[in-house]
Amino acid sequence: MAVLNLLWMTVLTAYYIVRSWMLWIIPPRKKSVADETVLITGAGSGIGRLMAVEFAKRGALVVLWDINKSGNEATARLVREMGGRAHTYVCDISKKEDVYEAAAKVKEEVGEVTILINNAGIVSGTKLLDTPDAKIIKTMEVNTLAHVWMLKSFLPDMFKNDRGHVVTISSLAGHLTQPGMADYCMSKFAAVGLHESVEKEAVVVGAENVNFTIVNPYLINTGMFKGVTLKYPGLLPALEPEYVVEKIMHAVLTNQRVIFIPRLLYLLKWMKSWIPVEAALLDKDVTNMDPFIGHADKDITNMDPYTGHADKDI
Repeated sequence: MAVLNLLWMTVLTAYYIVRSWMLWIIPPRKKSVADETVLITGAGSGIGRLMAVEFAKRGALVVLWDINKSGNEATARLVREMGGRAHTYVCDISKKEDVYEAAAKVKEEVGEVTILINNAGIVSGTKLLDTPDAKIIKTMEVNTLAHVWMLKSFLPDMFKNDRGHVVTISSLAGHLTQPGMADYCMSKFAAVGLHESVEKEAVVVGAENVNFTIVNPYLINTGMFKGVTLKYPGLLPALEPEYVVEKIMHAVLTNQRVIFIPRLLYLLKWMKSWIPVEAALLDKDVTNMDPFIGHADKDITNMDPYTGHADKDI
């Protein structure tokens, strides 16, 4: 029996490999998100704001979460000015009690969330031994544990209805590391593990129509990584937020499970699995973090736990 199961898994694996190749050649049909309820954390600026606008353009009702009230309201105004629908909630997602309270309000005032986008994130911008304990803890609270509280709040309805979509905005740093961002890499590796595990749990409980998408972009040209210099800007330039959001939207609308931005990162991820560790250490400074500002000049325990730049139009 075990041999038959193994053979069947081999056949299915081959089928899915061929199917994935075909999807590269034949673009999949995009689904409609009209009348979906999309909750976005970190919606007050950056790619969170851009995603809110894109979903609203397509007829979705957007639920905007951010700790920065003014930034969040500015996003809502953009949505409403174009005829979209938006609800705003001020929430510190690093605190589970705040998440659960805000989630209860959303369910009462708006209804069930059908697309959840865990987008909010912070970064310290210092080497591990130079990073205060409080900053490390806050990074994990915002970049990883907040995802747990969000999933526990909204995933039960998706599982019950066998309908929904969970989007995790992770990072290349969740797969490949760089010095000067140990706490950030740790949090993103954990977010990737959480996402992949819960995706399998959805299958186990029979909620196979709940979709999952994990987004792994390279460095994005926003204030979050201000001060970073790139060793190979011609080969791997910083990504513009609009380009990243375009790719995210395509992935969500086509139910793509994993996306790396740009495509070259697929190769880097694959290379990690077979090149010797010594070889990987040869180019340890593809991104130079020494002048990295990030949030290192701020008190991360009291700052905006999403981008630190929510009051700016990034």
